[in-house]
Amino acid sequence: MPAAKPALQQEECAPELVVAHRNIAPLGPGGPHPLTKPRPDLHSVPPVRKEGNFQPRVPVITGEASYRGSAEVHGIISGQLGAAASTLTIKQRPRNGSTEPELDGELSFKDLLRINGHVAGKVLSPKGTLIVDQSATVEADIDVGVCVVNGTVIGDIVGHERVEVTPGATVKGNIATRSLSIKPGAMFHGDCRMLRNDDSGDR
Repeated sequence: MPAAKPALQQEECAPELVVAHRNIAPLGPGGPHPLTKPRPDLHSVPPVRKEGNFQPRVPVITGEASYRGSAEVHGIISGQLGAAASTLTIKQRPRNGSTEPELDGELSFKDLLRINGHVAGKVLSPKGTLIVDQSATVEADIDVGVCVVNGTVIGDIVGHERVEVTPGATVKGNIATRSLSIKPGAMFHGDCRMLRNDDSGDR
């Protein structure tokens, strides 16, 4: 009767299995197998950011002013607003013929303000100079020191010092001022009242 085979005897592996086991690096404190480590070149490529169809436009106003009201924005607003200082950037899409005002509220300033877009409401500065650009439309009551209209104004104008309406400009409203200049080619629909030196121009 043959002797029984020991239960704990180590069996020989096939040669191909031995070779396969020798090529596998064991797990250790260094981390997983090298083939499972993340490739560094995959993380060095920055993610692709898709830019929207935004185009920078001419700002609605140029100058230092305080504003209370609503603003229409066809795009993205980014920046920081604080009590001491503020930085605000607006990237806008093309307006596609929109007739809504970009600013609708009360706009007040001290020295000089240029309007380049569509503004509605009130524009106030008893001693300041307001310039309405050729491409601008102002649907507002204006009360300023000097008003120079190169575009379109729909509303009453009070110029405590003077009002100038240049060629190609349009004013639909009443004008009250001490000095009025309307150049040939300008259009003025309304009444004019000349102020005295002691007249504040209040309507």
